[in-house]
Amino acid sequence: MDTVKIAVIGLGYVGLPLARLFSTKYQTLGFDMNKSRVDALMAGHDATLEVSDELLQSAITNGFKCTADIEDIRDCNFYVVAVPTPVDKNHTPDLTPLYGASTTVGKVISKGDIVVYESTVYPGVTEDECIPVVEKVSGLKFNVDFFAGYSPERINPGDKLHTVEKIKKVTSGSTPEIGKKVNEVYASVITAGTHLAPTMKVAEAAKVIENSQRDINIAFVNELSKIFTLMGIDTQDVLAAASTKWNFLPFKPGLVGGHCIGVDPYYLAQCAQSYGYNPEIILAGRRMNDGMGEYVAGQVVKLMLKKGIQVLNSNILILGFTFKENCPDVRNTKVIDIYNSLKEYNVNIAVYDPWANPKVVKNEYGIEVINELPEEKFDTVILSVAHKEFVNLSIGRLTKPQSVIYDVKGILNKELVDGRL
Repeated sequence: MDTVKIAVIGLGYVGLPLARLFSTKYQTLGFDMNKSRVDALMAGHDATLEVSDELLQSAITNGFKCTADIEDIRDCNFYVVAVPTPVDKNHTPDLTPLYGASTTVGKVISKGDIVVYESTVYPGVTEDECIPVVEKVSGLKFNVDFFAGYSPERINPGDKLHTVEKIKKVTSGSTPEIGKKVNEVYASVITAGTHLAPTMKVAEAAKVIENSQRDINIAFVNELSKIFTLMGIDTQDVLAAASTKWNFLPFKPGLVGGHCIGVDPYYLAQCAQSYGYNPEIILAGRRMNDGMGEYVAGQVVKLMLKKGIQVLNSNILILGFTFKENCPDVRNTKVIDIYNSLKEYNVNIAVYDPWANPKVVKNEYGIEVINELPEEKFDTVILSVAHKEFVNLSIGRLTKPQSVIYDVKGILNKELVDGRL
């Protein structure tokens, strides 16, 4: 493979930044089945805000192209799959997007080509689930006619400091020789460097434990928050004191959503269970974190009752809906759990988020989100996402004289709030 021609399958939060980066060194095509997404990108705007208009337009000027036509990527020889790997309502891994992307690759891959998967999976998925689809569709034989690699994505949505080229990349290949080739391609654009794992299963396992570890650590401080709240101790004050020790891990309590930390542990758990092992700590952490939205709603209602505020038909404002701050990504946001739990009390809820796309939220969750701060005053305000717009917001002007302010993120002056995690 003397001349590398890259096709990135899936142009979301992971695929687009990677494709744009590859285009600085290689002839690169971005492929996505969503034609409206492709048209918007070719017009020079990324709705996810991961790639700035300036960078995207510069890349297009220099030859980068996005397409929804599979024929456009037939001449490529290095395919990168960057599609989502969600879980269903029962928390079972849903590999449907991967099967679809593998079918796409199978239709265009040729002898000598390489397909690299970036989607987060449990160990063995690339070889046992994805490659057989490519083989069946293409009629080619794995590790004879075509080859594979696995390089787990490490995109941090909304983070403009740790961009794709500045995060060290794990790489791997289906043979030692292919591993070196895959590593060379990534190393040529990743300024932070690469780590060549000995096998694809090792690389898959490394990715899934990164997020599982973070999930468990956050679950621990979420449990501490519940304990200290019962004791009348401010959790944030405890963490500030404990953080003075040089090796204390400074995790904060909160909602755990998004496409990685709130999902990946289920992939690892499913894999472990298939081997007859029940992963108690991993699943306990998931249960803790998945229940935090309901917990916040319960705490808010208790505070309202203590202040003599009638809960029935009260007006509540939720500040923020995305899964994290300064980012429009609403995938697997746990703010919806606060919303749904409060709705059981027959309250009126307004959700204000200057970053979220109301159409996307309506389509995904069936609720209304507004992008303009409301003029009315509320019985309760819940700050659920630490958007920069909220840091200096005068929340007092949004509340009635007798009201509750609850700070999920711990960014407000604690003297101004009635409760926080």
